[in-house]
Amino acid sequence: MGLYQEKESDYFAKARTGILPLLPAQADRVLEIGCAEGATLVWAREQLKSSWVGGVELFEEAAENARTRIDWVAQGDIEKMELTFDEASMDLILCLDVLEHLWDPWSVVCRLSNLLKPGGALVVSIPNVLHHSVMLPLILHGRFDYRDEGVLDKTHIRFFTKSTAVELVETGGLVVDKVTTSGNAKGSKSALADMMTLGVFHVLFETQYIIRATRTR
Repeated sequence: MGLYQEKESDYFAKARTGILPLLPAQADRVLEIGCAEGATLVWAREQLKSSWVGGVELFEEAAENARTRIDWVAQGDIEKMELTFDEASMDLILCLDVLEHLWDPWSVVCRLSNLLKPGGALVVSIPNVLHHSVMLPLILHGRFDYRDEGVLDKTHIRFFTKSTAVELVETGGLVVDKVTTSGNAKGSKSALADMMTLGVFHVLFETQYIIRATRTR
């Protein structure tokens, strides 16, 4: 937990509004794993007209702040925690920049999948280990250096490509129906570099994948 304490305060305070294109029009009950101070859930409640939003947060101070803003907060490690919700009780579950921090994210995805109602969705964001910030130093200099943030954040335990990230999210029997990327927004340096290389190395400019998977039954 000490590494998390080194994060800047706004790391826990930002709402992840970039997930909007993957959200349903409405979700009555929303659970977020790694809810930080609850900013994303507060925003999601307004967007989705939710009657209940709850979260799990590892960092104690962030969890305390979240308790003042959302309906339910559990502080602790999701891998060591038993969630007491009924099966098929959630409309939407968020795991944003969380799964790469876990020793066994596959088991966690399976557990969370069981909590979704038929038609409910799991939305996750996962860094792309093939990003140029990782691959170029590795290929050119034989270096794989951890950093305070980004794809090689020193708190990351697992690493994924697009295909293995999709496989992870489908572990619990959900079906991936939408994948978007970040890092190559129009007008950015990455978008320009992608255009100059004719899209051949497109994957190198995708910072992370935002994936939606739905419980079909």
